[in-house]
Amino acid sequence: MVVSRVISTQGGTLLSSALFISSRRIFSTSTSSRRDLPPLSEFVSSFTTHHIEKPVTTMPTEVHTNITTTIPIAPADSGHRRLKQSELPLPVLFDSQQAALSRKQLPKRTGTIAFKRGMMSVFDENGIRIPVTILQIDRAQVTYIKTIDEHGYFAVQVGAGARHAKNVTKPMLGHFSKAGVAPKKIVAEFRVRDESGLLPISHEIAVQHFKEGQFVDIWARSKGKGFSGVMKRHGFSGLPASHGVSVSHRSAGSTGQSQDPGRVLKGKKMAGRMGGDNVTVQNSKVVKIYPEFGLVLVKGPVPGPKYAAVSIQDALKKPDVE
Repeated sequence: MVVSRVISTQGGTLLSSALFISSRRIFSTSTSSRRDLPPLSEFVSSFTTHHIEKPVTTMPTEVHTNITTTIPIAPADSGHRRLKQSELPLPVLFDSQQAALSRKQLPKRTGTIAFKRGMMSVFDENGIRIPVTILQIDRAQVTYIKTIDEHGYFAVQVGAGARHAKNVTKPMLGHFSKAGVAPKKIVAEFRVRDESGLLPISHEIAVQHFKEGQFVDIWARSKGKGFSGVMKRHGFSGLPASHGVSVSHRSAGSTGQSQDPGRVLKGKKMAGRMGGDNVTVQNSKVVKIYPEFGLVLVKGPVPGPKYAAVSIQDALKKPDVE
């Protein structure tokens, strides 16, 4: 049974839900024990004496049941000031473009385009043999720049190589003519952290842009291998070469289960096209530079076939020069 009337105190404050819970316990007892209980008014006075110590400034509010309740509010002299919506600064959302740019790791300087010329070996001062890849920077120039006000981010467009005008489309001829550079063989874009990494249009990027001993990131498209089997593509060992196997020594074998699940699961390593993917080699060390030939020698392999165009930029994880 629930009390259906409002109980108020001298201060005009509505009693807490604990009073209603206590009163519910009173009226939920048996009929025989109700006669021995004290009157409800004595219980209310006893409850207010022990549980309500200080009066609370209240504000009356009308509800649908025509019962006057009270809501605690801050005193007038507390110094509380209600702020307007226009005074509150808007937070930067985590999924906004501004927040995404602040989280993205970008190098300070722009990169450039180089052409892979092959591999060789060099020896350091201790006589240790170091395999290096030869990269040649051929007439690399800035053809366009992008700013955060116009494009939403900072970037430098670089063109390298040379191409005859008859083999270039008219829109690209106009693009190169506006930049004041000769038609380029390939064009690539390099993002930078802020405005300090931008270079003037038609600025030439030579091998002196890099220093011996620094680390760079190199990315390019790897060699295309065509349709390859599982032994070449994924390193499978193949089927036994002894008895019981007929003309399927290099096959993949079983690729799934029986009726459950009754299909080949996604991501299963199988035969397919191999190579031709974008590959990045991080933290390659610049061993030697030759300004007179426009050559940069970097330690280790570089993706792509010979004479392929590769992109080279300061390493993100090791930006400082040794």
